[in-house]
Amino acid sequence: MQLITQEERLCAQELVDFIAECPSMFHTVYAACTRLDEAGFTYVPESHAWEVVPGGRYYTTRNGSSVIAFAVGEHALDDRDAFHFQLAAAHADSPAFKIKSAPELEGPEGYLRLNAEAYGGMIDYTWFDRPLSLAGRVLVRNGAKVESRLVALDEDVALIPSLAVHLDRAVNDGFAPNRAIDLCPLFSAGELDAGAFDRMLAQKLGVESKQILARDLFLYSRQKGCVWGAAGEFVSSPKLDDLMCAFASLKAFLASGNDACVRVWCCFDNEEVGSNTKQGAMSTILRDVLERACEGLGLAREDYHRAVARSMMVSCDNAHAVHPNRTEKYDAGNRCRLNGGIVIKEAANQHYCTDAFSRAVFAAVCDDAGVPYQTFANKSDQAGGSTLGNLSNTQVSMHGVDVGCPQLAMHSSYETSGVRDVSLAIAALTAFYGADIRIDGASGATV
Repeated sequence: MQLITQEERLCAQELVDFIAECPSMFHTVYAACTRLDEAGFTYVPESHAWEVVPGGRYYTTRNGSSVIAFAVGEHALDDRDAFHFQLAAAHADSPAFKIKSAPELEGPEGYLRLNAEAYGGMIDYTWFDRPLSLAGRVLVRNGAKVESRLVALDEDVALIPSLAVHLDRAVNDGFAPNRAIDLCPLFSAGELDAGAFDRMLAQKLGVESKQILARDLFLYSRQKGCVWGAAGEFVSSPKLDDLMCAFASLKAFLASGNDACVRVWCCFDNEEVGSNTKQGAMSTILRDVLERACEGLGLAREDYHRAVARSMMVSCDNAHAVHPNRTEKYDAGNRCRLNGGIVIKEAANQHYCTDAFSRAVFAAVCDDAGVPYQTFANKSDQAGGSTLGNLSNTQVSMHGVDVGCPQLAMHSSYETSGVRDVSLAIAALTAFYGADIRIDGASGATV
């Protein structure tokens, strides 16, 4: 049996530290942009003219909650008939409770509660009896300007209390909380009055309450992730889905090199609510970036279409590891385990973009790099979800494979994965970015 190494533990701890920087999708993009800046990438706002050259490295953002970076190989234009993109994509958002525009519920008995609604499909009961904080962005009026400010309270200010078992004797027989009744976060027992929420934000931001015009704020747990276990083999944290893949793909993107293509890293917002937003995977952001990169390099629109046909995306979103207590929920043959390596996900209903061609190319890259991988398919009587690959293909159609890191308790407020899988995911994605992949339609490829 191979024991977890100190290097693998340190890599998992780096993931935990990254997630701690990312209490909202806005903070995730900020953390990613900070790393891109440090690596020498140039920020090119969407509203500015772009100058793109071979050897250049660039990134842009949309809505402050999605980011796409690309690195042009020095020799990417040497052979126009081979010019292409190699992309990896993850998402920045996670299921949470979002604060409504009117944020407070007064009473009963002097209580002040927060008015929140579900964002995405979380496991509701995991949010009970857990101190919670707030993070996101606040839009502030500053004279004639409306400014966006990041905010993450460095304190716990809310909690969703359970009803005592004495008042609900059947709670352990089955609990289906009503989100409009049972999931209202407690904010004050009487010390605060109406308007306290915005006063709290204003004090944090150094403005007056009347300057606050709007907010995109989410509840989040400040409980930091940890590496744990008698053998140090587990990593648990909020938001492993999908910040584990966002972290691993960004690390791979920054660590890799490939002079023969344009490497692209994407981190989209709103995957958990369908991606059908101006900054989601179904938006024009990826198409806009790839088209502008081609235009900046002096390529024609025909060159863009030819490049996309030769390109490949690795859609990175975590996978369901076999649960030790409920093995009957998983397919007998296509199942994955913690610390077994990155997972290739397939579905006959095409909710994953993997097909035989894309699977073969990614598997060949991993085989050549000596990196292990696993497979996952839903049990045939079990409905599965969808993710980034097929959604982004509605705008930019290319070969794609869906992969992810195996994890337990997906969409819980605190999730669990394997320590080794962090390093193995980085290794697999680094190999993909570094491979000289030449695609010929769907009839063949060289790696």
